[in-house]
Amino acid sequence: TAADPSSFASPACCLTRHLHLRCRVDFGARALRGAAAFTLRAEREALRCLVLDTKDLQVFKVTANGQDAKFAFGEKHKFKGTPLEITLPFELRRGQEAIIEISFESSPQSSALQWFTPEQTSGKKHPFLFSQCQATHCRAILPCQDTPAVKLTYYAEVSVPKELVALMSANRDGEMPDPEDSSRKIYRFRQDVPIPCYLIALVVGALESRQIGPRTLVWAEKELVDKSAYEFAETEAMLQTAEDLAGPYVWGQYDLLVLPPSFPYGGMENPCLTFVTPTLLVSVIAHEISHSWTGNLVTNKTWEHFWLNEGHTVYLERRIGGRLFGEQFRHFQALGGWRELQNTIKTLGDTNPITNLVPDLSDIDLDAAYSSVPYEKGFALLFHLEQLLGGPDVFMGFLKAYIQQFAYKSVGTDEWKKFLYSYFKDKVDILDKVDWNSWMHTPGMPPVKPTYDMTLANACVALSQRWIKAKESDLGSFSLADLRGMSSHQLIEFLGQLLLEAPLPVSHVKRMQQVYDFNAITNSEIRFRWLRLCIQSKWEEAIPLALKMATDQGRMKFTRPLFRDLYNFDKSRDLTVKTFLEHRACMHPVTSMLVGKDLKQDQ
Repeated sequence: TAADPSSFASPACCLTRHLHLRCRVDFGARALRGAAAFTLRAEREALRCLVLDTKDLQVFKVTANGQDAKFAFGEKHKFKGTPLEITLPFELRRGQEAIIEISFESSPQSSALQWFTPEQTSGKKHPFLFSQCQATHCRAILPCQDTPAVKLTYYAEVSVPKELVALMSANRDGEMPDPEDSSRKIYRFRQDVPIPCYLIALVVGALESRQIGPRTLVWAEKELVDKSAYEFAETEAMLQTAEDLAGPYVWGQYDLLVLPPSFPYGGMENPCLTFVTPTLLVSVIAHEISHSWTGNLVTNKTWEHFWLNEGHTVYLERRIGGRLFGEQFRHFQALGGWRELQNTIKTLGDTNPITNLVPDLSDIDLDAAYSSVPYEKGFALLFHLEQLLGGPDVFMGFLKAYIQQFAYKSVGTDEWKKFLYSYFKDKVDILDKVDWNSWMHTPGMPPVKPTYDMTLANACVALSQRWIKAKESDLGSFSLADLRGMSSHQLIEFLGQLLLEAPLPVSHVKRMQQVYDFNAITNSEIRFRWLRLCIQSKWEEAIPLALKMATDQGRMKFTRPLFRDLYNFDKSRDLTVKTFLEHRACMHPVTSMLVGKDLKQDQ
């Protein structure tokens, strides 16, 4: 199989099968210091050397079965980091195992970690740390084979100041005083299901928990924990729906961790402990739950096949939504996804190779390439196949079989397609009519648009068309009654449709504020689209509101487009750059890098 263009590690030679991690979290130095002991299995004869991924790490010592091993760093790559070349003091035969232990320390600038001073937290008393390893940042915490083609189990012992709590993407395995330092405590964790490195996760802070289900605790800072417990009360019902659709949940615990608002994603599907942003909608929980099967159990072999993780997860998430809120709602969400894809392709350009379902990622920085394409183009393909092959239940049969077939493994698009053909061997004639090359390897919108039930979308289309066609003299005809009976999901879709069109005249957005008072809405998905609409229509009064939303939270889905729109508006450009430079130091490292690029401020 083709090597992973985003990693220096060579899984063809050897595999890291288990990790025993012992480390100390040092808030003063903003560093993780410790030792990573890998159980390594040789995959070929006479193995003498191996390469691991690192990024901005110091390495002090390497041993193999307790004997010193020589090591050297290769040449530093601009975003992939630096290969660590280890020479073993002995040869391994194929299938033989050895324990490789590496003493390391992370950098305060690690792209995987965000450190908070006490003032930046809700409680204002204690510091806070969280990690985000997807896609290729685990190497910025510890040396590893940082490719999703390799899966390992892990055991970890983490020393932190004793007034804080440490959590990881694993089941909790007790705590004890740190024998070396009475002001610290050691937390232990065990992950017995093999996972790719990008799912290793750590958080340290003044966290409290509330039980909201038989296998679910919500963790958050004290100030947020009760509100969060209330918001995520539906979790167990969603887990049961997902199990009913996809098969048993194999991870034991399903906890939720509510992060500070600067977390760059809506959620991160870390096993046993989903990370979520406080700006959340419940559909994100359905999405992260679904990843317990597609992504975490069956994993994309390389990031070029990311659509296998995300397309199937969005499909499952919307099936859960359909079970809970009805089939019309599922179709409405699916149509919203198509709209989201149109928007992304409008931004990236319809000939941009990064809009291929299966892109070529050689020498591409994955953070810069991240978009809704693998999610929504992937979903559209699966939804189209569902409609061709006999409907939701028939297609769910395939998805369940696919999960069983590839559980605990990593998979590429060719294997997925081969399995699809073998599962539907009586429908090969239908499958052969699919334009696979256009779907997989051609940029822009898909070659076919699936069929959508329009019941819930019609009201959004009608209202957005009224605004698009309205002349100045028609503005009096709008009133708050226009929104009667519309759900928050429909308001999101209404605004999303307006964003696909040429900007409305500023008189229109002023009137819209007058009659609908969108400024008063706190739902972040609605607020985000409304503020983009205002800035694109060049309404100066919205500038401070848009800047506030771009900086009060750090979810890249919101922060990047808001900053981009503000930068493109001549009246707000200078203030936008100034605001970014003031906030840069307390932003997440990846967010700061990407917004810096967008605003032409990259250092």
